[in-house]
Amino acid sequence: MLTPKLANVSSRTTSNADWMRVTGHWADHSDAADMLLLKKAELLSSTTVIRRIMISYMSVRSNQVVLDMTFGGGGHTKAILNMVPEVTVLALDRDPTAISLAEQLAKEHSGRVKPLLGRFSELETLLSNMNIKPGSVDAVLLDAGCSSMQMDEAERGFSISKDGPLDMRMDGERYPDMPCAADVVNTLDQQALASILTAYGEERHSRKIASAIVEARRVNPLTRTQQLASVVAGSLPAAVAYARKDRLHRPAHVATKTFQALRIFVNDELNELHAGLRAAQEVLRPGGRLCVITFHSLEDRLVKRFLQGDDLSNLDQYHFSPRKQGIWKEKQASKSVIWLPLQRKVITPEKDDVKENPRGRSAKLRAALRR
Repeated sequence: MLTPKLANVSSRTTSNADWMRVTGHWADHSDAADMLLLKKAELLSSTTVIRRIMISYMSVRSNQVVLDMTFGGGGHTKAILNMVPEVTVLALDRDPTAISLAEQLAKEHSGRVKPLLGRFSELETLLSNMNIKPGSVDAVLLDAGCSSMQMDEAERGFSISKDGPLDMRMDGERYPDMPCAADVVNTLDQQALASILTAYGEERHSRKIASAIVEARRVNPLTRTQQLASVVAGSLPAAVAYARKDRLHRPAHVATKTFQALRIFVNDELNELHAGLRAAQEVLRPGGRLCVITFHSLEDRLVKRFLQGDDLSNLDQYHFSPRKQGIWKEKQASKSVIWLPLQRKVITPEKDDVKENPRGRSAKLRAALRR
């Protein structure tokens, strides 16, 4: 379920009053320009509820600058351009394939889309090269994790259901010496593999799976996605394999957490996410808005604690498990002096939206205003 404020916005035709109730920003959406903006949001019938709510929170105006930190297939950027054609979008992605799509979109919207190829940790340099100064961007969106475009292409090695090379590098061939998932599963020892599965996949059966991987690679190197998926499935009792369900209570592949862990490790996703959040903090103007969509608890806890003002300077020593009660009470007393949350609780999809877009079943949206 969505939060109580969002319980009635699953239909594709949402009234202006509904949108203002959704965001809870009656004062922010009182003028005629905002009413027009919300009316345009109703026209985005092909977008998910989460995306429409995110765009409403961003409150983009004409002639503003928006930073899309995860361009991917361009869905968020296109939705923003459809609502506010006069906006300028800085389209960042670490994937050369995504940047090719951004370059095509830039030709369709002359001067309005500016592609940026690079990681979150490279953003400061990329913006400096474009003479974009800190505090000059009006809104930032970040849709963490693997894009649907990457997942759908078997050759990228992200998908469990489609056989392909065990790659998982979001940068593609930009860094030829960067280890891929096959390098990880074929070279690291059993203890290191188990640690990765536990830390980044929150996999309870990490030791059994790591042991099975080491045994399997002694016979043949693991080089294909379905080869690894079969090894993981064979390492666990049938009762465990068949017990896993997704949010729609459908059977979930037992190797899902293993693939997640390897992907996060290969792409250094948590450190990159932290770098992206820090970059967003620097580039946003006071009053600018940040919207972040995450898809698993590690990402969401990192975003939540960053927005609360926690010190995340050393992620290697920072454990993203739920806080102990005493620490939690202590932290509650000290709110962030930089970020003002735009909603009381995290936003998640409704059941109807999940049925329509199963890949978004784990999505969580957090929005905050830069003080």
